[in-house]
Amino acid sequence: MNELIFVRDVLVNWLSEGLTGASLWQVVLYTLVVTHITIAAVTIFLHRTQAHRALDLGPIPSHFFRFWLWLTTGMVTKEWVAIHRKHHAKCETEDDPHSPVTRGIDTVLLRGSELYRAEAKNQETLEKYSHGVPDDWIERNLYSRYSWQGVALMMIINLALFGALGATVWAIQMVWIPIWAAGVINGLGHYWGYRNFEAQDASTNISPWGLIIGGEELHNNHHTYPTSAKFSVKPFEFDIGWGYIRAMEIIGWAKVRKTAPQLKLGELKAEADKATLEAIIANRYEIMASYGRNLKAACAIELARLKAQGEQHSAKWQQFKQAKRWLHRDADRIPQAFHGDIEGARAASPALDKLLTMREELRQLWTRTNVSAEQLVRDLQVWCQKAEESGIAELRSFSLHLRAARA
Repeated sequence: MNELIFVRDVLVNWLSEGLTGASLWQVVLYTLVVTHITIAAVTIFLHRTQAHRALDLGPIPSHFFRFWLWLTTGMVTKEWVAIHRKHHAKCETEDDPHSPVTRGIDTVLLRGSELYRAEAKNQETLEKYSHGVPDDWIERNLYSRYSWQGVALMMIINLALFGALGATVWAIQMVWIPIWAAGVINGLGHYWGYRNFEAQDASTNISPWGLIIGGEELHNNHHTYPTSAKFSVKPFEFDIGWGYIRAMEIIGWAKVRKTAPQLKLGELKAEADKATLEAIIANRYEIMASYGRNLKAACAIELARLKAQGEQHSAKWQQFKQAKRWLHRDADRIPQAFHGDIEGARAASPALDKLLTMREELRQLWTRTNVSAEQLVRDLQVWCQKAEESGIAELRSFSLHLRAARA
């Protein structure tokens, strides 16, 4: 009888405290740490290293991240990489595995993990988009072959450490990536937020501070420069994943292969040349974002003029207000309901109309593929001349800015 009471007491004690006897706050801290390590493994290993080849990882972090992901997610590297590469290749089309544009935001938010599992069974996707992923003995015989055993081992570890509360910790670990990655990034990251660049998809930056999801919050930046190891591009943005990468690079555990280009300025050239063209094309997203700010400035001038005339409630005021809000976006990204306001603002302001016309002419420098580089240089020279002779201050200053660009 005494032995049974002893066993019962030991069992009850273990269920209530585990082997560690950790307090609730210690368990919470442990949960936050292990889930953050999982986030770091996804963004650094699966996303930036494997899917986009933005950096090379040394054997120590590479093997650690693979083991950790097997332990805490059960995800197979080949499947994750293939699905993500297909997402970029087919973004916002019917073939995109998880676009809220085609599937609806509710579907991606609430059933994102289901979409992932369904696409993981598509052998055509795996064969076409998974090249270059790890295919060594441990991948074939453990991580890919016994994917669920890893998370089972994690459950045993948590139960041993914290008793019954360990089941809750394990459950949080299991939903962490489906919620943040499959739901938030794949859903909200193509639905809501701000955009630094007019990428060809609907990607957005959810937050300028990439802390919770390892920098993945800066999703528009990533879709604009997918092969960049660094997701932050503006001074006010922070990518904690990039901080980890730089730390590993300093100690020799990683080597960055590519980051987003940055427009460099040199001496003002008398005339744009081939090097100017190359710099413009390489930095076209940044250049068009800058041009968008000039459009906003032109609208602000018109709004100030109307205010001085006491026309704050006029139809023209509303038109320029909406133009200021939307004109930095590409035409196909402006809601149909505001197209009339845009056209009205253009009709009321020859300067704004000229700015918009010349923006499309400038865009042709990198969208026309049937002309020679020499012809494009001549076109750029003509564009700069027209801009500087337009009588529009924003156009002239922008052209001078372009003529100082260098590769």
